[in-house]
Amino acid sequence: MSFSKISELLGEKAAYLLDHKCTTVPKEGLHLPSPDHVERIWTNSDRNNQTLRSLQILLDHGRLGGSGYLSIFPVDQGIEHSGGSAFAPNPMYFDPENIIRLAVEAGCSAVASTFGVLGIMSRKYAHRIPFVVKINHNEFLSYPNRYDQTLFGTVRSAWNMGAVAVGATIYWGSAESDRQLKEIGEAFELAHELGMATILWCYTRNAAFKVDGVDYHTSADLTGQANHLGVTLRADIIKQKLPTNNGGYLALKFGKTSPLVYEKLTTDHPIDLCRYQVLNCYSGRVGLINSGGESKGASDMAEAVTAAVVNKRAGGMGMIMGRKAFQRPFNEGVDIIQAVQDVYLEKKVTVA
Repeated sequence: MSFSKISELLGEKAAYLLDHKCTTVPKEGLHLPSPDHVERIWTNSDRNNQTLRSLQILLDHGRLGGSGYLSIFPVDQGIEHSGGSAFAPNPMYFDPENIIRLAVEAGCSAVASTFGVLGIMSRKYAHRIPFVVKINHNEFLSYPNRYDQTLFGTVRSAWNMGAVAVGATIYWGSAESDRQLKEIGEAFELAHELGMATILWCYTRNAAFKVDGVDYHTSADLTGQANHLGVTLRADIIKQKLPTNNGGYLALKFGKTSPLVYEKLTTDHPIDLCRYQVLNCYSGRVGLINSGGESKGASDMAEAVTAAVVNKRAGGMGMIMGRKAFQRPFNEGVDIIQAVQDVYLEKKVTVA
């Protein structure tokens, strides 16, 4: 996809997003994605040689290999939501092989899914595309529905199937977050001992995070702190939703923040809000990948490209996009993933 096509998909927001210069946190103060990311960042850390190799495998695979950026295809909605809600729009994805095939055909850096999906096809595909095993989930069949991430298997099982990395979710702000962070902290420690990389889905979750009809679950200040907790758990990569607003701490009147967060470190521009998320990932030492969100139909391509532009220009490391790809015909799914990858390959789309 050409730069002109990217601009066309951005529509009336093209100049707003492509010409923006970030004056809150300058890019010179960040550790930006690059082909030598592992050598610059992780060789100084306590990660062992096997983990360094696993991180390099992720960064070397697929169409973005060697760029410093990641394109991960995630499918765990069959558990997190339901098989029907996730796959009814395209029933071929009830078959795990088609999930992995889409990631392979699209040239993704990795495929992230459940123990079941990856395990049942591991001998055929673990050597063809890096596996990221999602080790915990919110089981959504209980009545009434509850929101609690629980382990679905062991780190050693993920290692046995040939996984390069494990992924996990913590619902920061939930009543169960203390238990979740303890479980995942121990799981990540073992994953590193075994030489696997770690990716943390850093979601906020609390009914009180909605105030006067405004949802602050994706506010820059709250998600930024969720990221900062995630990197403290020694996640190698942080997965976060793009911020949609700011001022969660102020609206909720809780916790600790500073006026400088809102006066100096952020503006209302989406790239500046995402940059605050990057800042909380140890100034970009830990790569930030943002999610593509739900599928809305005809607008998916434009929304996916927009999200990629915001992430890249903010200093993020890539995208992790699922539903916009697998809830449509196979070839269209490949096209939308590759359109996002093209944003990261396009040299005219620079860090703001």
